[in-house]
Amino acid sequence: MKGGAGIIGCGYHVPEGRLTNKELSVRFGLPESCIESKAGIKERRIAPPGAASSDLGAAAARKALKNAGVRPEDIGLVLVATTTPDMVFPSTACFVQKAIGAKNAAALDISAACAGFAYGLDIAACYVSCGRHENVLLVGAETYSRITNPDDLNTSVLFGDGAGAAVIGKVPEGFGVLDSFLGADGDIGGSLCVPAGGSRLPLTPELLERRQNTIMMDGREVFTFAVNILENMIGVMLKRNSLSLDDISLIVPHQANKRILQNVCRNMNIPDEKMYCNLEYYGNMSAASIPVALAEAAEEGRIKKGGLVLLAAFGAGFTWGASLLRWN
Repeated sequence: MKGGAGIIGCGYHVPEGRLTNKELSVRFGLPESCIESKAGIKERRIAPPGAASSDLGAAAARKALKNAGVRPEDIGLVLVATTTPDMVFPSTACFVQKAIGAKNAAALDISAACAGFAYGLDIAACYVSCGRHENVLLVGAETYSRITNPDDLNTSVLFGDGAGAAVIGKVPEGFGVLDSFLGADGDIGGSLCVPAGGSRLPLTPELLERRQNTIMMDGREVFTFAVNILENMIGVMLKRNSLSLDDISLIVPHQANKRILQNVCRNMNIPDEKMYCNLEYYGNMSAASIPVALAEAAEEGRIKKGGLVLLAAFGAGFTWGASLLRWN
């Protein structure tokens, strides 16, 4: 994909509520240092009662639209990447569309878990590049506190709530999304899932009692997969674009676990400062993690015009996706 479409504005929104390691240490009877050592997370943002993913997503979307200088009515398509939708249907994208007044936009959800924003960016760039839409709004919004078992040490320390958004529009040739690829492997999807609540296992009192409507994870398998696929995505993107790590201004990966990122940096000789990491303050926000990190990095001046940015995400499914952008 050679130019033509890129991120012209971004923004994020995280709830005020926090779940700290101090609270978790009391809950599980462990030292705070032990909680932090599991994933390098100090606190997670938690949405207030009654707040849905679309509420967080709409707040992030408004900031992205303002940053891009684009009116809601100029959006042709609203894409929302989420695995914590407001309802089974209608789509969370329809709720966001209504909330921001994007009255001329089509709306659909993307379910690719933590790789949802990567999937959505590829789709959005294709729509803009082919001329179907002038502007696409892409939102990653999650309320994982709603589907996390608070008594499960393996998952309750990891996940948080938040939303990030980007407006994808036309950019000068040579800028924007230069390359992207997506992948999936359903053979190992069972190692990270929410078993009940869908058509295979409709909810029953028994399933609710067993917390089958919350996240189940084989942490060891997920960790191994994550390190391998991140290294593969970075390596492939560099090789097929004839680049070295020195050419990349910043790598913005999915924020799942600090130990995953540290392993990738060590194995690939990536300087720590080149791998953006903010999960110590937010935890794993799934599809929201990359757009929140990207918006923060832009705010902090970590991304300059003309700089090459590499996005890489992996998620349940298993799914993965990477994009190479020249910042405009």
